[in-house]
Amino acid sequence: MLDTTSALSRPGSLLTKNRLPRYTPWIVLAAALILGAALSALIGFSVTSFAIFTAVLFVIGGTVVTWIVEGKRHAVDRLATNLVCGAFLLALLPLVSVIFTVLVRGLPGLSPDFLLTSMGGMTGAVDNATMENGTAVLGGAYHGIVGTLLITFWATVISVPVGLLAAVYLVEYSRGGTLSRAITFFVDVMTGIPSIVAGLFAAAFFGLVFGPGTRTGFVAAVALSVLMIPVVVRSTEEMLKIVPNELREASYALGVRKWRTILKVVVPTAISGIASGVTLAIARVIGETAPLLVTAGFVNTINFNAFAGWMSTLPTFIYRQLMSPTSPTNTDPSTQRAWAAALILIIMVMLLNLGARLIARIFAPRTSR
Repeated sequence: MLDTTSALSRPGSLLTKNRLPRYTPWIVLAAALILGAALSALIGFSVTSFAIFTAVLFVIGGTVVTWIVEGKRHAVDRLATNLVCGAFLLALLPLVSVIFTVLVRGLPGLSPDFLLTSMGGMTGAVDNATMENGTAVLGGAYHGIVGTLLITFWATVISVPVGLLAAVYLVEYSRGGTLSRAITFFVDVMTGIPSIVAGLFAAAFFGLVFGPGTRTGFVAAVALSVLMIPVVVRSTEEMLKIVPNELREASYALGVRKWRTILKVVVPTAISGIASGVTLAIARVIGETAPLLVTAGFVNTINFNAFAGWMSTLPTFIYRQLMSPTSPTNTDPSTQRAWAAALILIIMVMLLNLGARLIARIFAPRTSR
């Protein structure tokens, strides 16, 4: 009879036979790095070719070694694992690259003066003097920050109730009739509408009502709401669909009306996903530039009234600083302002995601252990 205890205690036992040690992937990776660097050097070394060669050699080497030692089945499993991990790293690489680039180029221009001042009074002569004297870059994006927050706020106020109620109708009240199919069709169409078309629609509509050339922050908010509503509808609809029907039936069995069941049971159960969908919709539009250029315009001063006058936002501020520098002969100050504004925009999106998680945690239904 086989002595299981002694077999487990001896090195090279039946349970570890034909098995690679845990450090094998690191050895394969080290070899892939060396060979990848050599192959990249043969064709003219570059980071891109080095990364590609290393990744391919690591996948092939890990699969071959596993096949030789552990067999075909484990080799196929290793290949699938390496491909999945590689796809994840490949998808993560652009995000890391964008964040790193914006941090490196945006942090030098980020200062309290940049956050609390506007471009009012800034001229090319000021930038020229800045470059000659080596002083700090003047001018800020305060007016763009204010405009972004106000326009996004009004767009959210318009979009969230409309999108939420439309999703509730599709999930809770519709019976697959003509109206529900039409709403679903138009939501799908609106999802693919180019942003500039939404801006032209809002500009044309308000131009007909209030006269040609009407550009205000609220017009921009309406344009952004056209882009936000389909995202809110789709995300909310999917979240409401995954709420178990047993919860609805239990509420109905207690004599609770349907509207109160939706308000007190269905929506609180799905609030986490709804909050994430709203955040996704806000992040979708907060960086839009084209619709804002034709609806809100661009100014160098601060405007706190979204219903009167042109209003600047961070995306239009970045666009203007890059395309029309304050000083055509010295573009470095304008470029620095643009990168700093881009960093602020990313921080705002990050804060929105953190806020959505906090809201979801606060309003999520309590469960007992």
